Amino acid sequence: MSYPNEWNQREFLQNKKRLEAEGIKVLLIDTILSPIENADTVVYNPYELQKEPKGSVFVFYCDSGKSTLERLKEYKNKFPLHHCISLKGGRGYWRINMTVFDD
Repeated sequence: MSYPNEWNQREFLQNKKRLEAEGIKVLLIDTILSPIENADTVVYNPYELQKEPKGSVFVFYCDSGKSTLERLKEYKNKFPLHHCISLKGGRGYWRINMTVFDD
């Protein structure tokens, strides 16, 4: 799969479900120390993230998605064995009750 620079919440939820069914780990990374309610997030810790399986997908978020998109190149250089994506709209556009269903 080719990974874009950004996923919106719907794309994140759909791709997470599909990729994890294929055995690929997808993590929502909190870069602002502000977890998203009802979402399984991981605090940004480069040392711990390096331990994740090769090919894992890291989706970074901030308040608006702008900072993580600007730093995406830095994340990709820091985690060359993983796929790095920015969450479009960040925490501000996250809808707590959004879910995805099988087609």
